[in-house]
Amino acid sequence: MVLWVFGYGSLVWNPCFEFDEKVIGFIKDYKRVFDLACIDHRGTPEHPARTCTLEQNVGALCWGAAYCVRGGPEKEKAAMAYLERRECEYDQKTLVDFFKEGEPEQPLLTGVIVFTSTPDKISNKYYLGPAPIEDMARQIATAFGPFGNNRDYLFLLEKAMFDIGHEDDYIIELANEVRKVLGVVEKENKLSGPSDVSLKSSLSPIKLAKLTEAIAMDS
Repeated sequence: MVLWVFGYGSLVWNPCFEFDEKVIGFIKDYKRVFDLACIDHRGTPEHPARTCTLEQNVGALCWGAAYCVRGGPEKEKAAMAYLERRECEYDQKTLVDFFKEGEPEQPLLTGVIVFTSTPDKISNKYYLGPAPIEDMARQIATAFGPFGNNRDYLFLLEKAMFDIGHEDDYIIELANEVRKVLGVVEKENKLSGPSDVSLKSSLSPIKLAKLTEAIAMDS
């Protein structure tokens, strides 16, 4: 048996598990959205970060990377155990077809695992849902956690998609909106003169409902 996993967020640039092959490609009828909370890596329960998940969208293509794990049941089990800990804020494992560039009609792989989340705030405590881009940008600009800040997650994803040759317009728009927020704060700090006030304290975090603890890294 061979394990294949599709990454569309930080797994594209930071898989952190042992794999034997990486293939750039896409899945159909899904799009990336920043609608999922992260409370322990790049955010906190009081001020969750926004990380990406998938939303079903007929006709859409979501580019990313498929990772293959070979070597027997133990190696596959170890990889999946790591991924389940890392992706614990995602409540579903979906099987999808994976397509390679230049071959859009015939899937290269079937039965590829992708971690997704139920788009329902009642059944899925980590689902934040959509919001105006200005509100999302301010939340991403201000969120930070034990392993870094939310904006770097977004900027690294933007760069990763550029590096694989498939930029995501939605990611670019959101990243540019976050840069606007950061630029306004920087300009205000310059106008007010020298200050010891950091970006973290200059931006007032958006107040959100507290979520229970988790152990996930960003996906």
